[in-house]
Amino acid sequence: MEPPTSSRLNSRKRRKDGSGPNGAAELDGIPPKMSRRSFGLREPAPFSDEVEIDYSKPYIRVTYEEAMRGTPLDRPVRVYADGIFDLFHSGHARALMQAKNLFPNTYLIVGVCSDELTHNFKGFTVMNENERYDAVQHCRYVDEVVRNAPWTLTPEFLAEHRIDFVAHDDIPYSSAGSDDVYKHIKEAGESGSDSPGLDVKDLR
Repeated sequence: MEPPTSSRLNSRKRRKDGSGPNGAAELDGIPPKMSRRSFGLREPAPFSDEVEIDYSKPYIRVTYEEAMRGTPLDRPVRVYADGIFDLFHSGHARALMQAKNLFPNTYLIVGVCSDELTHNFKGFTVMNENERYDAVQHCRYVDEVVRNAPWTLTPEFLAEHRIDFVAHDDIPYSSAGSDDVYKHIKEAGESGSDSPGLDVKDLR
């Protein structure tokens, strides 16, 4: 006795008369194959203390309107985001992806807090600081990593790293005796939200 014929199995067989890939018909809904190319970077992002900055050239921050229009390739919009990034996961990567895509030409600087600061203000981590630095370094959206990043941003820090915008979550981050450690940044208009709303404010 012959085994029963399965229509599902038959539908998966290659049809030589089809016009699609592998003989499949257009009705099968098989998407065309993408051309083979490499999207990834070949090196991890450098640490900020390894990057040479020409301080002889004045740094003029761009406005939100200028950033949205797109800046020259040699003058990307410098966006800063920070965090603990313990057990780096897809949620972290997506937040950094949103920050990277705030503007057409974005240079994303990511600060990672040290073990000492994190343990004092938040709690113990699973990964030590060097492991967390390394994890962020290898995220494809990151252009530069700041080790031992400050818990609270200062004008001096923003000027040193020539930061145009600060990306953060809309929800207030209560820590270190403050209702929101980004409050002074928001009030100064030096912020951009990496929440789905992307409510970016001009640094000026």
